[in-house]
Amino acid sequence: DTGAKQGEIGPMKGIHGIAVVPAERRGFITAGSDRTVVMFDLDSLKIVKVIPGLGMKPDAIEYDPQSGMVYVANGASGGVTVIDPAKGEIAANVPITGKLEGMAFDGRGRLFVNTEDKSTIQVIDTHTLKAVASWPIAPVEGGTGLSIDAVHRRLFSSGGNGKLAVVNSDTGALVATPEMGEDPDGDAFDSSRGLIFTSNMVGTLTVLHEDSPDSYSVVQTVPTAFGARTIALDEKTGRVFLSTGKFGPAPAPTADNPR
Repeated sequence: DTGAKQGEIGPMKGIHGIAVVPAERRGFITAGSDRTVVMFDLDSLKIVKVIPGLGMKPDAIEYDPQSGMVYVANGASGGVTVIDPAKGEIAANVPITGKLEGMAFDGRGRLFVNTEDKSTIQVIDTHTLKAVASWPIAPVEGGTGLSIDAVHRRLFSSGGNGKLAVVNSDTGALVATPEMGEDPDGDAFDSSRGLIFTSNMVGTLTVLHEDSPDSYSVVQTVPTAFGARTIALDEKTGRVFLSTGKFGPAPAPTADNPR
């Protein structure tokens, strides 16, 4: 609400995602370089426990109120790790393959996971903890950020080729591919306003409107800052928050780091 800094949580290495479980007064952070999840107290911001045993590069992390569990997508090794937030322990692992990115839940027992290297959305049953489907999103390529309109049953997957894949969350059918900014990472859906936001590495925020469940239009392309591709939405205020680093001149390319 105010932008005032409340404190810091650490130390940890390679932070990727953060999930909050209000009923337990706990938060969970993926530390990708450490292959751990850090559990902290929401009130004191103190680390309560470090949970080991994750896959390689734990990345996206989300809390699902319907199943009461926290889910972690292991970006490099594949597999979804399921954490019991009350115990702060790994409860299960779901073996799916690929470079896993964003996740979304339909509130009815399904978890959807973007798989960037395969340009697919994989589907997990949160009751049986089994993979039940894999849906291609071509001609959209990649798939990083993922959000959902649970009422109209539409998934929004941000593709790396400047297209958003709109997918029927019941059937997997691709229903629309509106254009958006290049090289996205996160996206968010504002259910009260019917808006989809995609945050893009190139320094733009694409705002699309859900004209109908199968029709979408670009409302605005908002200039942001280079690298601002991680996103959080506050539906209460209608504010979108983006984070990025401070960049200087690019160093000369080398054999080890050609980019």
